[in-house]
Amino acid sequence: MVLVRQEIGDVLRDFRLQKGRTLRQVAGSASVALGYLSEVERGQKEASSEILAAVAEALDTPLSVIMGEVSERLAIVEGLSVPLSPQVPDTVPADLVSGFRPELLARG
Repeated sequence: MVLVRQEIGDVLRDFRLQKGRTLRQVAGSASVALGYLSEVERGQKEASSEILAAVAEALDTPLSVIMGEVSERLAIVEGLSVPLSPQVPDTVPADLVSGFRPELLARG
């Protein structure tokens, strides 16, 4: 079974390490207790949206980018193929798709 909190923790740790930041630096910048952030990164605690936003800001990374990475990893674990470009699933009614413009989603 996939735990979302584990994937979130893995992604946060990966972004932190890519930025060359220590756990202490990020926790301090985000005003989060060091031990708590450590537990979040290890998937032992669930972070609130406020904590996630503060950590994302401390990492100078949009929260949408962090959650996008989490989503992609979950899709891989679930055995789904991750689309290279935004697509509308076949299950969405045609009348809702008529105004869909994938290039707007790709702007980031």
